[in-house]
Amino acid sequence: MKNNSLKMLAEGLAENGIASLRYDKRGVGESKDAGLSESELRFEHYVQDAKAWVDYLSKDSRFSEIVILGHSEGSLIGMIATQNPDVTKFISLAGVGTPAGEIIREQLKPQPPFVLEQSLPILEKLEKGETVDEVPPMLFSLFRPSVQPYLVSWFRYDPRQELAKLNKPILIIQGTTDLQVGVDDAEKLANANGRAELRIIEEMNHILKEAESDRTKNIATYSMPELPLQSDLLESILKFLRK
Repeated sequence: MKNNSLKMLAEGLAENGIASLRYDKRGVGESKDAGLSESELRFEHYVQDAKAWVDYLSKDSRFSEIVILGHSEGSLIGMIATQNPDVTKFISLAGVGTPAGEIIREQLKPQPPFVLEQSLPILEKLEKGETVDEVPPMLFSLFRPSVQPYLVSWFRYDPRQELAKLNKPILIIQGTTDLQVGVDDAEKLANANGRAELRIIEEMNHILKEAESDRTKNIATYSMPELPLQSDLLESILKFLRK
């Protein structure tokens, strides 16, 4: 799927005199060669990468300040990296408001009851920092041994606790037709820090495009690279950056 949403956001910022840096996630695209084997990868590697870019940009005199914007999983990565004093503001875009273990529980609830029943003991051990030797074949794609160390590293972070550590301006943005992250997630984040400003954008989905709540029509936008960003998004970000 190709949607160009983050490219469009970068272009919109540039048109308003704001430089931005986007980089491929470690192990993907142009960053493919920096990837680690699944058993070696940890959530902290993604955080370290974001911090490294902050260190790099902070030495460049062309930029007056550094603001981190994290989208989806990048929201949690971004809020941890924003604890660097060189970062002046943070924007969470479609970021979850609960630890990943709780999210997986919710995602498994629509499955047949025995799927959740077999998953819960595994989740509980991973949340305690312990790996599991025996995984039912049916759950192997989710809890295979090689991915468990990453899950352990990811599960230990609570977005609300990480956001509460920030003593700087925060903007929480969430769309109402996002099929992957809900408005309640944004409200949980906003309630975690008194400096957070919450902006709910009507009919914006997870890829920042205008979309209906109907699942089929919503998902179809994920493969529409020419579809523009939801019209209120850029203005909301610009207003926050210019304060």
